[in-house]
Amino acid sequence: MGLLPNTPCLGCSSEVRIYNPQEKKLDRRTISGYFIGYAEKSKRYRFYCPSHNTRIVESRNAKFLEYDLVGGSNQFRNIVSDIDHTESRPSTSSDRLFIVHNTPQVQTGVERTIDEVQPVIEVPQVVDNIPINQIDQDLPNTSEQQVEPHTSSEDIGATLRRSARTKRSAIPSDYVVYLQESDYNIGAENDPESFSQAMSCKESELWYNVMKDEMSSMRCNNVWDLVELPNGVKTIGCKWVFKTKKDSSGNLERYKARLVAKGFTQKEGIDYTETFSLVSKNDSLRIILALVAYFDLELQQMDVKTTFLNGELEEEVYMKQPEGFPSSDGEQLVCKLKKSIYGLKQASRQWYLKFHNIISSFGFVENVMDQCIYLKVSGSKVCFLVLYVDGILLATNDKGLLHEVKQFLSKKFDMKDMGEASYVIGIKIHRDRFKGILGLSQETYINKVLERFRMKNCSPSVSPIVKGDRFNPNQCPKNDLEREQMKNIPYASAVGSLMYA
Repeated sequence: MGLLPNTPCLGCSSEVRIYNPQEKKLDRRTISGYFIGYAEKSKRYRFYCPSHNTRIVESRNAKFLEYDLVGGSNQFRNIVSDIDHTESRPSTSSDRLFIVHNTPQVQTGVERTIDEVQPVIEVPQVVDNIPINQIDQDLPNTSEQQVEPHTSSEDIGATLRRSARTKRSAIPSDYVVYLQESDYNIGAENDPESFSQAMSCKESELWYNVMKDEMSSMRCNNVWDLVELPNGVKTIGCKWVFKTKKDSSGNLERYKARLVAKGFTQKEGIDYTETFSLVSKNDSLRIILALVAYFDLELQQMDVKTTFLNGELEEEVYMKQPEGFPSSDGEQLVCKLKKSIYGLKQASRQWYLKFHNIISSFGFVENVMDQCIYLKVSGSKVCFLVLYVDGILLATNDKGLLHEVKQFLSKKFDMKDMGEASYVIGIKIHRDRFKGILGLSQETYINKVLERFRMKNCSPSVSPIVKGDRFNPNQCPKNDLEREQMKNIPYASAVGSLMYA
């Protein structure tokens, strides 16, 4: 079914007229943005405006620029944004999928159907020089990359002076926040925090069984060799991390124990050289899910078991033996690591390099803007792959290709097929394929945060700070006693956790 002639294309560039009662003659009348849908409670359009303070704007007056590219102009409009994004020509029909080639010239007046789709994502030639960050360190800033607009020789002389200061987004634009919150067991205060606690609680037998499974996995994957510690070499410690896994409704699913290296004791340049945060950007995931809903694609989910154990270590790292499982050869021996286990600074990067090489050999091409997004095109068949640490999302228009990809991954890694995607990194997916609806909910995550801060019965509010509230220095702590009392009020931590949602 095609779109009505006067219906704007979803995602098209727009100039939005915003009501401003204090508007002056020389003030700007419109703001640049993208059309994202219609308002629920009024007859207005909804736009995503990166430069506006609220980002989401509703207005009845707008100019849609969906046909500017077809009209003959081969210059992409430059909309200033703090968030990395690329512009693409949106589809004008529900049964057509366009993939714009990343070249300076664009053919006008020509449409390609899904039968003629070609891969457009270029693979960076040097993988080792990835800009890197570690999950347990500072949150990465995805807005630091700048896209330079095309300028002609006549424009060079008239270039305006711009600030060289790096722009930072107020909210981290990836899912590292959720992963960090998960590492700290939000809403799971009853989980053991040490080996001794696990062995003294009433579920001790269950915890011991999952620890034995973890040790069995270590042996099967040949993670380390027991050796004498060389002279002058220091070991890093390790600990058991216990967690009760829950489903999308918050119900207990299974017990899980993981052996984690104490990576904070590693020395840069000795125990590791590079790190990398293996998480797709939230904008990338939303775009993929929007394509899934619009083109009615298959959306499946897979998990990689013992993810980081697939990565090969390049450095020599020595670790103490796990607590509760001493070797029969002697407790004085240490573990010389051969694989990257959880907790190591370089673990995420080593797993990424291994996965990248294997998935590229199967015809998947890495996205130039998001290194955790891959695309495979085979004739009229298209498959997107989204990687987030130990989870994989597959979106495709062909069930046969989906089966091939799953079969290939299962041969290369120890995989768990989760079927239809329903719960991804704290986000519950609601889908009605008959109506073409796909919704996202973080109710479970928010409930965990509220439970952590003991606010399950609090009164709801649209904002942590109500509009119109006035603050002054007299409300600040005036002495050391009041400052000490304020440390026990985790307001900033609670707001930061909720900002992910």
